[in-house]
This record gives sequence, structure tokens and C-alpha cells, in this order.
Amino acid sequence: MTDQRYAADDLRAFAAQLLQKAGLPGERAGVVAEVLVEGDLMGKTTHGLQLLPVYLKEAESGGMARDGEPGVVADTGAAFTWDGKYLPGPWLVTRAMDEAERRVAEHGAVTAVIRRSHHIGALQAYLMRATGRDLMMILMASDPREASVAPHGGLEGRYSPNPIAIGIPTSGSPVLVDISASTTANGVVNRAHKAGQKLPGPWLKDARGQPTDDPAVRFAEPPGSLYPLGGADLGYKGFGLGIMIEALTAALGGYGRADRPGNWGASVFLQLIDPRRFGGREAFLRETAFFAESCRDTPVAPGQPPVQMPGDGALRRRRDQLEAGVRLYPGIIGGLEPFAEKYGIEPPAPLSAD
Repeated sequence: MTDQRYAADDLRAFAAQLLQKAGLPGERAGVVAEVLVEGDLMGKTTHGLQLLPVYLKEAESGGMARDGEPGVVADTGAAFTWDGKYLPGPWLVTRAMDEAERRVAEHGAVTAVIRRSHHIGALQAYLMRATGRDLMMILMASDPREASVAPHGGLEGRYSPNPIAIGIPTSGSPVLVDISASTTANGVVNRAHKAGQKLPGPWLKDARGQPTDDPAVRFAEPPGSLYPLGGADLGYKGFGLGIMIEALTAALGGYGRADRPGNWGASVFLQLIDPRRFGGREAFLRETAFFAESCRDTPVAPGQPPVQMPGDGALRRRRDQLEAGVRLYPGIIGGLEPFAEKYGIEPPAPLSAD
């Protein structure tokens, strides 16, 4: 990471200005900027502002629709499905969250599915919007155009990394799960390949099925693929998880791989659950807090760090970066400078060098 830090508000304003210049209305640009910066705040640096140059190109070319409203495919009160028409993904997800929250007090659990959304960024970036209101949230996404993950035992990619995030409120810090159904994300592979680096482990297989830590196999001909979560030995577990996410996102939305889409995008499953309508808010928070603390208090081997709950590290990074400034991954500001020059926008100045 770079030693330079930037004020989060400056980064949000800069990103929003660029997105507006690329054609997004102000409110939508602001939401997209907020979600991307939230990804960087939580340490999801492959899914933060690193995505902004691609988003800008997509907005300029029309791959990301700039205007219009999502279409209603189905609506039964406790469940609704939208056609996102490739509108900005972060804006669609936050709007669906707002709609689900309006309904959840009545129904207890509300499910939203969005087909033909544009890319939605880091899933973990949305969770605190729900847990801060004592709501549990489940969020999943697949990309019907992407085929980088091989089914367990297969040699060719057939589906996307398929992330799933779960936000669980407690009486203390929320639990913020964010994992994918593959050994790693495409953004991690692409970054390592660009930097000429190896991956931390044999997370890929080459076209002959051999495990490797070399990201270059993804760009070979024929290309290699990502393992499902669990790798060569236990990938059947990640394969099963990936199948579930495909069904809950693309299949429920009625649009997916069988349609052979040409656009970069996402099929999204979103569910809000109100504990008040089940065993009760206080009982829920008491139980989730008890379980979280029980896990954190688990003995560890000598010299090993204490157990962390999912999201503990992200929340710690977020607090630090909100106070001392955001550390951006090297090259992110540089990658945005051509757009800043093109649009006549001054990039944010770093706060200081450590």
C-alpha cells in the first residue's frame, strides 16, 4: 500500500465528480462513489476505487446505463424482482435495500432479486447500512457473462466467483461476512498478473488441470481457471455454494448464462430479515453477541493472534482510515489522472506521508 493517505470525503467528492462528467446524474454518481470508497475503507482494494476507471469507461460507452429506472418484473410484497437495465449497480442495490427496508417491518423478511444490474462493487460495503438498523442482510451476486471458475473436477471455467455477504447485527460490533465461492477473486488474479507477482497459494489450475500460483495461466491460450472454494481437494464444497448462488441470483431473476449476455454486469439476490418478527430483537442481539464473543475468546496456539470474527479487521481498518486518511493501493490515483485531466477535475491532494 502507498504511504500517502487521502481524506475519505475528498475521495468521494472526486469520484462523484468524475462519474457525473461521464454522464451519471448527481445522486447516482454520489451513491456509486460512496460504495467504492467504502470498499477501500474496509480494505477491499480490488473492489474500491480501482474499479472507477472501468466504471467511467462503461458509463462513457453506454455499457453502464446512465439514465432511466429499473423495470418491475414481479412484485408480491415480500419479494420483488427488478430488471436493472445495466444501470449503476451500487445505486440499484442501495435503492433495492431502501425498498426492502420499507417493507420488512410488515413482512419480517423481504427478498429482492435484480437481473441485468451493472457491477455492484464490494458486497461488504453494503452490510452496515442494514446492521446499523438491527437488520440481518444476505447479499449475493453472479455475473452471467463471466466464466472463470471451473466446476469441481473440470478443466474450463463455467461460472463467476459468485460472492456472498452476510451482515449480522449484535449488541456490539456487527459480524460482516464477505466470501466468494471460488478460491480468490478475479480482481486479485488480474492485479497479481499486472504486477508480475505470484498468488499466495495454488488458487488456480492451468488448462491441463495442474494447480498453480501463477496468474498468467488465466491469460494463456487455452486459459486456466479458478478453483471453487476449497481448492483441488475440497472444491466440491465451493462448487455447491456456487451452484446455490447461481440459482438464487440468475435463475430466480429469470436471466442468466442461457441468455448469453454480452454486457459486464451482475445478477443480484438481496434479503433483509427483521429479528423483531421472529424471536425478538433483544433475544437476537443477545445470542449473536454471545456467540461472537465466545468465538473471539477461543484459546489459540502459543504465539498466534486471537480469533477474529468476520468483519473485525474491516471495521478496524475503516475506523483507522476515517480518522487518519485512506491508504489507496499503489497506482489507483495514477489510473484516474487521465480522466481527471480529460474532465478538468483536480485530483485530491494527499493528507500527508507517514
